Amino acid sequence: MSERLTASNRVAIVGYAQSPVVKHATKSLGALTVDTARAAIRDAGLSEGVVDGFVTGSLFPTAGSHAAEDGVSLVSANWLAQRLGANPRYAAGFQGFGQIPGAVSLAVNAIASGAADYVLMHRALHNPRGTYHGNVMQDVGGAQQWTAPQGYFGPISMIALPYNEYLQRYGGRREAMAAVLVEARKNGARIPWSYWYDQPLSREEYLSAPMVSDPICRYDCDIPVDGTAAFVFTSADRARDLPHRPVYVSGYATGSPTTNRLPLHWPLDDIMGVGAETARRLWSSSGIGPSEIDLPQVYDGFAPFVYFWLEVLGLCPLGEAHRFVNDGGIDSDRPDGLPVLSGGGALGNGRMHGIPQMLECYLQLSRRAGERQRKRASVGLACHSSPHFGGAVVYSADR
Repeated sequence: MSERLTASNRVAIVGYAQSPVVKHATKSLGALTVDTARAAIRDAGLSEGVVDGFVTGSLFPTAGSHAAEDGVSLVSANWLAQRLGANPRYAAGFQGFGQIPGAVSLAVNAIASGAADYVLMHRALHNPRGTYHGNVMQDVGGAQQWTAPQGYFGPISMIALPYNEYLQRYGGRREAMAAVLVEARKNGARIPWSYWYDQPLSREEYLSAPMVSDPICRYDCDIPVDGTAAFVFTSADRARDLPHRPVYVSGYATGSPTTNRLPLHWPLDDIMGVGAETARRLWSSSGIGPSEIDLPQVYDGFAPFVYFWLEVLGLCPLGEAHRFVNDGGIDSDRPDGLPVLSGGGALGNGRMHGIPQMLECYLQLSRRAGERQRKRASVGLACHSSPHFGGAVVYSADR
């Protein structure tokens, strides 16, 4: 049975907007999102009145004691539609991991089914005052009672576990990860809206950074920020009449493990096993294979995710990502380098949760990347989250 996406290349992104990515914005997250949404609609050559669909993934990704408040720490699709004065035909929010691929799938399905003609997708990220993952809890019940009291709490410890497994299993050294950070920050430093604009990072700076959860150091983690991005989707037929070159959604896939684990217990085998199945689904959904991707954008909310995605996608052999990056394999300035972080990613932009990967695909494939425009960019791939608790989308410049 074919698993090819029925709506493959029938829905396109036709406009976008990206707010500045800053530590703390001067306006509320809701106001920032409204402004960004309006800018995206104008960029698509449309008026607010024709947008009849709104989608998002509104997860507030903190383990800390911070309130999840609509319009303040997150922005739902319905909240945004109301503030834009819309009575949408379709409004939905993706629940779970893989926020960006999930929201893209909602937009594509709404357009393809006729539930909406023009869909605005947004992602809004908030950096609360105080410690991002700080938690004031004094007692804990449920499954976390077996981990949190022992200090195994929060996403940094979560990613340190499989990263340690990877290094020990494949003979890796954390010094090789310096190549990932140098590449991400080099490219983020070239992007005006990036938190790290004009702030590259040297190998020496990376290696001298304080350890947070061995072997994860400060620079292995993306920095919390305030920022919003928005994209406008419509059918391929309607896209012909709009001002910018459309970028088509060829396919997408998500995945999650079936093995029950303690909270934040992410063994390496879970990540790679489920990730391989997610990749298989992606190639089947899009009808495109890894050798056809010339703009792979892998997720890097934590630096080890770069290794995991490179391997599950088949962009380098299993257990070889640490050598591949150390040998310059992801240097986007090299003619033979894989440009997996050419958009800076999360490590080079800030915690925008998969938006840098999606935005780089859109800008490059629509030929709107300006001085950063790559000559060879016709099929892109944008990943989000971990390979076993996330997903990816394939984008094409041509139908």
